[in-house]
Amino acid sequence: MAEQDKKIKALGLSSGGLDSILAALVLRDQDIDVRWVAFETPFFTAEKARRASINHHIPLVVKDITDRYMPMLKNPFCGYGKHMNPCMDCHALMFQIAGEMMAETGSDFLFSGEVRGQRPMSQNKNSLRYVEKHSGFDGYILRPLSAKVLPETPMEKNGRVDRERLYGFSGRSRKPQMELAEKLGVADYPAPGGGCLLTDPGYARRLRDLFDHQPVVTPAEMDFLSIGRHLRLNSTTKVIVGRNKKDNDVLEQRFRPEMDFLLKVKSIPGPVVLVPNGCGDADLTEAAAICAGYGKSATLESAVVTVLNPSGVREVAVAPKPAAFVQHLLIY
Repeated sequence: MAEQDKKIKALGLSSGGLDSILAALVLRDQDIDVRWVAFETPFFTAEKARRASINHHIPLVVKDITDRYMPMLKNPFCGYGKHMNPCMDCHALMFQIAGEMMAETGSDFLFSGEVRGQRPMSQNKNSLRYVEKHSGFDGYILRPLSAKVLPETPMEKNGRVDRERLYGFSGRSRKPQMELAEKLGVADYPAPGGGCLLTDPGYARRLRDLFDHQPVVTPAEMDFLSIGRHLRLNSTTKVIVGRNKKDNDVLEQRFRPEMDFLLKVKSIPGPVVLVPNGCGDADLTEAAAICAGYGKSATLESAVVTVLNPSGVREVAVAPKPAAFVQHLLIY
């Protein structure tokens, strides 16, 4: 096949949202062979991308990038957004990993559904340029929805992509995308936002607390951050208190018997309490008192708390410490 007859292939970053879908369809309408890659970490999943892949018949590769994501998250060059979200460095890393996949997928360039100005900090003109330069694949990234308000890319200059059939969306309004969706027959798409735990203020505070107190953080410990109430006893010990049956069930399921402590008040309804990585006797007594203080035993003079730990099972008798007395320990 002659080089000029070779079908152009493009690999796109997919969140599964409307912008990702539209960017892919706009290129596919130019007879470009589009495919997606979606990334997963403890902070976001590829579930929306999987649904979009099925709905629009676009091949998708899902990659867990936790090992490469964590060093960046702990020390992002551009810092964080409002909470613990390192959006600019996150996007640069994603494009870097996607760029490394170009050869294996036979792709000619990369693309995304980013719209200039849609997010004032991470999608302004300078931020988009930062991502390109720090991805290591400058000159290979196309943003079809905002191409006409961004500098012309090599793909457009060499005719691989028809710039006239791209768009010039800019700003925070979703109306242009919704109109394009109707034009392209896209009716089923998720609401924007809400996909990254790092933008959640409560989760972000708990993650910061974890980073501040542990040099090494495992994915399992990060999974705990979205469950229950978290109380910091001291620099080495934290307890997680189930708020309801769902929390209690999840804490029991994720309990690691070889390293954690799991507490319940004996014979009286109440929360499950988890102590990640265990603790010493003094902290265990405090954790048991908190466990008793959040349940129906809170008004009793004493209660017995059952403790599952790596050594087996033990019981601890404590005076319940009601929630009002431990508010200062909460990591909100």
